[in-house]
Amino acid sequence: MNLPVLDRLWVYLSASPLLYLLVTLLAFIAATRINRRLGGTPFLHPVIIAIVLLIGFLKLTRTDYATYFEGAQFIHFLLGPATVALAIPLYDYRERVRRMLLPILLGCGAGIVTAVTSTVGLAMLMGASRETVLTLAPRSVTSPIAMGIAEKLGGIPSLAAGLVLLTGSVGCALGPVIFRLVKVRDPSVQGFAMGLAAHGFGTAHSFSSIGAVAGAFAGLSMGLTGLFTAFLLPPIVHLFGL
Repeated sequence: MNLPVLDRLWVYLSASPLLYLLVTLLAFIAATRINRRLGGTPFLHPVIIAIVLLIGFLKLTRTDYATYFEGAQFIHFLLGPATVALAIPLYDYRERVRRMLLPILLGCGAGIVTAVTSTVGLAMLMGASRETVLTLAPRSVTSPIAMGIAEKLGGIPSLAAGLVLLTGSVGCALGPVIFRLVKVRDPSVQGFAMGLAAHGFGTAHSFSSIGAVAGAFAGLSMGLTGLFTAFLLPPIVHLFGL
């Protein structure tokens, strides 16, 4: 096929808003297969690989993000219903959640305080700028919430999203190892810890690798962590004089 034909084909395809939706789906399918060939390593999560593939595609075709998002925004729309759908498996274990409500709330609060203080403290000790510290602070919550918090505090939302992805990958890699070392075998505890420390990545890992119980509690933890962080982070950051 010669170049003029390819050019005309590209012009035709780029005029369709469904093109970028298709590209996104193909990128994720390819990323999933690449991850499986690499042994399913969480350090190269399919989401991260898909992002790299999409960035390469946009650079190659000289497509700006606004144009891409206009065509792929249906996936963005589905993020809300998908998050709400996490309540469905949780409903099956509502009695267990009711019995464990106090430990769940205490664990969530302790996890948030530990994540924020350790991150902010280390960043300040290493001489990071105020903007960088405020960007790092919400790294342990899901991307949309982290971006919103970082923007309100004066951080960099896009960098916050990237740090959230990195945190999720590391959490999925280290979580199972830590569970074995401390001999934690309860799937509800494992799932809750994964959702707290590794947000969406941890929730997906819990559903796929541990089980439905772990996935349900991971979804609960992810939601509570995002909610409480929005309230707890500003006063914690203020205590550090930021």
